[in-house]
Amino acid sequence: MGLGQRLGCSPIHLIYPGDVHLRANVLFVSSMTFSKLPPFLSEALAERGYAEPTPVQAAVLEPEAIGRDLVVSAQTGSGKTVAFGLSMANELLGDDGSMPRPGKPLALVIAPTRELALQVSRELTWLYSKAGARITTCVGGMNPSQERRALQSGASIVVGTPGRLRDHLERGVLDLSELLAIVLDEADEMLDMGFREDLEEILDATPETRRTLLFSATMPRPIEALARRYQRDALRISTVGDDRGHGDITYQAVTVSPSEIENAVVNLLRFHEAETAMLFCATRDNVRHLHATLQERGFAVVALSGEHSQSERNQALQALRDRRVRVCVATDVAARGIDLPTLSLVVHVEIPRDAETLQHRSGRTGRAGKKGTAVIIVPYPRRKRVEAMLSRARIKADWIDAPSREAIRAQDRERLLAALLEPVEYEEDDRELAERLLAERTPQDIAAALVRAHRATMPEPEELIENTPEARRAAQKERHRPGFEDIVWYRMSIGRRQNADPRWLLPLLCRRGHITRNEIGAIRIGPDETHFQVPRAIAAKFGAALERTAGSDDDEEAVVIEESKNPPREAARENRKGGKHRRPNDGPPPHRPKPHRKGPGKKFGPGGDGKPAHKRKDRKKPTRAHEKNK
Repeated sequence: MGLGQRLGCSPIHLIYPGDVHLRANVLFVSSMTFSKLPPFLSEALAERGYAEPTPVQAAVLEPEAIGRDLVVSAQTGSGKTVAFGLSMANELLGDDGSMPRPGKPLALVIAPTRELALQVSRELTWLYSKAGARITTCVGGMNPSQERRALQSGASIVVGTPGRLRDHLERGVLDLSELLAIVLDEADEMLDMGFREDLEEILDATPETRRTLLFSATMPRPIEALARRYQRDALRISTVGDDRGHGDITYQAVTVSPSEIENAVVNLLRFHEAETAMLFCATRDNVRHLHATLQERGFAVVALSGEHSQSERNQALQALRDRRVRVCVATDVAARGIDLPTLSLVVHVEIPRDAETLQHRSGRTGRAGKKGTAVIIVPYPRRKRVEAMLSRARIKADWIDAPSREAIRAQDRERLLAALLEPVEYEEDDRELAERLLAERTPQDIAAALVRAHRATMPEPEELIENTPEARRAAQKERHRPGFEDIVWYRMSIGRRQNADPRWLLPLLCRRGHITRNEIGAIRIGPDETHFQVPRAIAAKFGAALERTAGSDDDEEAVVIEESKNPPREAARENRKGGKHRRPNDGPPPHRPKPHRKGPGKKFGPGGDGKPAHKRKDRKKPTRAHEKNK
């Protein structure tokens, strides 16, 4: 253990890209205060209750960081807004500690979303108010004419979103010729959201002498490329720790049956009863569906996605802040930049696409020293994928079962007892009513009625399938379509490599087998063959129709359809054991070049006529349409 650790100091990783001899250092920032800052800033921080800096704030105030370009890896909620506000002070403040008279902007802060930009603007306003700074905000959803007038009247610091700032820049209203510092807040999210061109145009319009401060929770390759292009001898500061996870977040992975994801969401909300909870879905359609489902179950819930207007977003966020609503269902993009101090539960209803998305979603909770819980709902078949994602993110998660009805009832009892036993001052009217009730009912009856009334206001928990192999197999059998309890597997001699697709496989089976779509069960498409189910009751009729129609349609002569003795998994296993896949006949398979598709809804093969290339008799001849055109 080093001296700094023994003294309880915070480790800050500083990386100097410009120095080949000094690749990395670990600097232990000693306990420090804000006393060495200019008086106006010290007073503003003291009024806000800031006694000592957070790790990222201490890092940017170190002598090594003063006046240099910075690439800072810091989690959301770590105090980074104040950090870059303090880091710019040397460039912005005069000798007397005050800001020059507002004119052309001296500093520019770019944030990915309107909410985050407004939040940054509020933070910088109180931080620099005593120094005489004028903060101007330029974001989508606001009146652009008012923003233009504010810029023309003079601004010390401009905060905005990439699209709106680029618009003002192209109109000639935003003059960056005297800019001393530029901050890219949550730069990784801005690149993910497609703002690369906007950022590059804005950065290209700034003086080369400006400082560039790049703040990002993660450091993917596009961020490193941006830093190399627009920064000079940048100092990299990392305060996220080696585990990359947020220290104040507890991660849990809940395994469920794929059909019970919504029921698991209900039980998680009921078990935790978080002051504010955020549920993440992948698409706006899924947000809409889950929002409607939870409303129907009795939850106070709002939705945030790309289909909602700015006015609807504002109303939803205000309802969450006022605690009129406790649950928010959102997409990744719609939730970016949202800061809800009471948010203590994040549920990944759909698995994040990568480790960075997992961290961004989870980072909505566990902020400013508060504890939070992030739960990933994992369908049984996708457990290995989630384990690999957690391993890449170096996040340790507890694998647990979804809360049961019994566990939720036990939590309800403890919460109700704690609420009723809290010291409360009763008014005289309340005591009179209590005496009337005691005259009519026993104390036990009154208490039972109180518990019943309390439960009636809460959504009912769901019964979930027990997390055992036997229970899962039983549930799988129950989910079979009516009439498919007893089935026969058939195979087709085409698969993914031949562009097999249910859109044209189903009509083909209906024509060849003289059956309807409703009489075809599950379809499993493999690399070189496809398996499908037919109810045993019609299997004989289906087989006879296949024999009659075999070779009758020249378009379909290349596709062999026959009964399969093994289900798809066993058939694949047999093929692997026997080496290369063989066709039903004894000879070797003919050469079949990989066909290509020609538009949606067409069958495989050049021209989309349903034939592989080696079966087309006219593949080297002009088509009739071509001869007609001649």
